[in-house]
Amino acid sequence: MMRSRYVREPLMNIICLIVGLIVLFPVIYCVGVSFMSASDLSSYPPKLFPSTLYWDNYKTVFTSTPILMFMWNSFLIAFIGTIGRLITSSLAAYSFVFFDFKGKHFWFLIILGTMMIPGDMLIITNYITVANMGLINTYAGIMIVMIASATFMFMLRQHFKTMPRDFRDAAFVDGCGDLRFFLNILLPMSKSVLASIFIASFIGLWNAYLWPLLVTNTEHMRTVQVGITMLQFEESMVYGPVMAGVTVILIPSVFIFLVFQKQLVQGITYTAIKG
Repeated sequence: MMRSRYVREPLMNIICLIVGLIVLFPVIYCVGVSFMSASDLSSYPPKLFPSTLYWDNYKTVFTSTPILMFMWNSFLIAFIGTIGRLITSSLAAYSFVFFDFKGKHFWFLIILGTMMIPGDMLIITNYITVANMGLINTYAGIMIVMIASATFMFMLRQHFKTMPRDFRDAAFVDGCGDLRFFLNILLPMSKSVLASIFIASFIGLWNAYLWPLLVTNTEHMRTVQVGITMLQFEESMVYGPVMAGVTVILIPSVFIFLVFQKQLVQGITYTAIKG
């Protein structure tokens, strides 16, 4: 039994390493291409790494497009939209778990039902609504459809249901109200789940393309996913600058993941111990 365990653990580590390399390969190749010159890109067989570091691709990114302005727009939209999602989702989840009101299960089923509607079906309706509100080409017009998420409401509701109601009863005995229990006890105990939602939401909003493209019509309001298309020229596809731009816009997503990595590991460990 012990021998099989000693064999199984290294084998699982090797398998995890191989799967990790497969997942990371597109990112590694993207970074490699971003430093390739035209001769490296046209060489056969294709190269994974450049023969020499060719920095002109990054120079092209920063000189031909206002990439920093695009990144700021995307960061602002992704950060505020994610904070809005955390607020609305956590408050809705709290009410569905700890409050008793008429039609609670019915309204929760309605929220779950919205998860089955493809987002593309709502684009025209959302655009008409935003246009009638006079929010075209504004940050509010981009973010207004991103503030609430039924998926995150469901995730937080399921997590809050695992919390013993004795915690809330004990807090109320000590004179704690709903708001104080929510802010000082429940949310700190849910840091790992909130961190996971923050990462998923931030990356999703950071990579949003179609909706920001529809509701913005001036360059200073463009997001980074829309702006990166300015590196594609009609006569040909210049892969070096495009990959350099993609590498640059990957940095905030990687940074967000590294910041919340500790909370993610703690959440996985807590779930494993609890299970």
